Amino acid sequence: MQSFTDFVPKKSIPKLQYWIDELDVLIKLTKPRKTKLGDFRIIDGQMIVSINNNLNPYSFLITLTHELAHAFVYEKYKNTTNPHGIKWQLMFKSMVLNFLSPTYFPQDILKVLSLHIRQPKASTLTDIALSSVLKTYDVCKSLTLSEIKPGVLFTTSNGKIFIKGPKLRKRYKCIEQQTKRVYLFHPLADVSVMQ
Repeated sequence: MQSFTDFVPKKSIPKLQYWIDELDVLIKLTKPRKTKLGDFRIIDGQMIVSINNNLNPYSFLITLTHELAHAFVYEKYKNTTNPHGIKWQLMFKSMVLNFLSPTYFPQDILKVLSLHIRQPKASTLTDIALSSVLKTYDVCKSLTLSEIKPGVLFTTSNGKIFIKGPKLRKRYKCIEQQTKRVYLFHPLADVSVMQ
């Protein structure tokens, strides 16, 4: 049976294990989910963190730290604070600072991660710069929407066909070919180009 220790940079294990033991939190590895990399829940009084089992070591470390920060905030404040409010942001930042060195992350990740923790977002997926750098370390490379040209036909995992449109503020405006409905796509959405 796999453990979180199989997925993170080896030198981060002692600190992570210390936090996990202190919190008495259960770490579960899950099949990849499209909408989230990890989550924190309380089930029958047990704190549980689940993390997708397809993340590269750096994404896994950041995601696990993110979810453990939720556990620490929950332990101290229960449900009296916003999930990604200032208390969580300060906790996450203080935890990530333990790993903000070349011992744990390559230089390109350190650069964007140090900017990310100034005001952490609810998900690394919403931080395009951080997500883009982390994606370069994925074992299974995939084509992202940002890598194809406007006007190109592409499909998503649900089989629908879209035409890539212009980039709005943060997302691409794309039109589903069959219904002509407009959808907004994250730049790092995995796509397949139509041949």
